[in-house]
Amino acid sequence: MKKIFILTGEPSGDKLASKVISELKNSKPDIEYLSVGGEHLNALGIKSLYDLKDVTYLGFTRVLLNIFKIKSKINETVKEILKFKPDILFSVDSPDFTLRVAREVKKIDPSIKTIHFVAPQVWVWREHRVKQLKSFLDHVLLLFPFEKKYFDKESINSTFTGHPLLEEQSKSKVDIGQIIKDNKKIFSIYPGSRLSEINTLTPILFEFVKKMNEKYKDLFFVFHSTSEHVQLIQNLLLNEGFKNCGAIGDEKIKSHILKSSIFAIAKSGTISLEICNAKVPSLIIYKMGMINFFIVKMLVKVKFANIINIAAKEEIIPELLQSKCNPTDIYNKVDELLNNKSALDKQVDKTQEIIRDFKTEKSSKIASSVLINSL
Repeated sequence: MKKIFILTGEPSGDKLASKVISELKNSKPDIEYLSVGGEHLNALGIKSLYDLKDVTYLGFTRVLLNIFKIKSKINETVKEILKFKPDILFSVDSPDFTLRVAREVKKIDPSIKTIHFVAPQVWVWREHRVKQLKSFLDHVLLLFPFEKKYFDKESINSTFTGHPLLEEQSKSKVDIGQIIKDNKKIFSIYPGSRLSEINTLTPILFEFVKKMNEKYKDLFFVFHSTSEHVQLIQNLLLNEGFKNCGAIGDEKIKSHILKSSIFAIAKSGTISLEICNAKVPSLIIYKMGMINFFIVKMLVKVKFANIINIAAKEEIIPELLQSKCNPTDIYNKVDELLNNKSALDKQVDKTQEIIRDFKTEKSSKIASSVLINSL
């Protein structure tokens, strides 16, 4: 029996990996799996070596403070992968963790094929990394078409798959009337999947909601979370005494909630693509410690934080980062947009133009085909 080890480093990577592996399981059921994964891979019956949160760290300073723990986790993971003896090590996103593991595995056992999904964002910073990848990666799966030139330049095998999160979702019906009462309009909020992001952004978002409630009486705010953190957010909302807020962790329900939303606020990241795909206008927010922000500002070579804006080379989706990520500025921008239908329509139309280039006929099928061919 062929074996694949799936290596992720955070919830978004776990979700992406599950899309590909679900497709792979349908077409080739006789494969044995082991992983470092989360709830999505677990739902497919794939065991994880340890809890994903053990390797999910946010920001440079947090990584530095946990450097010995991370190094220990890398060594432990390498050891377990080699013991499992997979035909393929399928690493997904989180390059500072997954690629370090892949490099060590390849060094010790070159017979293990290494396939990485979600290329390091060399178009944002550290382009020199591409040369380093050549020594230990057999294939790279790309989410965006403009990435391919960087890997072709170094003669690294790569395939543009498109983004699995932009695939057509199942059309199963879900009654959200039990969640949203009194015919209120839905306003989706994504405070992040990491505990550090939630701790930073929820106090800001709660104050924003209070400001919105002073003017808007017909809104219901839904905080989208992971199954791991949804209870935490529900407790925080309860402590605040909100009557028009809820938190949801179920993926199928979250998808229906989003599609029924009039607007969304999201932490900068992958979720923005799903929001755009649902044709919902949005606003991007993000905040990190000053030291981390200073380091990022020195290193990045793009003007924007959001992939849609980066690809468009203009701010299609408003970004409120760092000092601008505060309740008043968020409220003012949202209030301005909600009262300008043409601006909302224009944003949706422009985002559709951009994500059209990110789509393929069946991205997860393309990715799984590369895995099958490598077996």
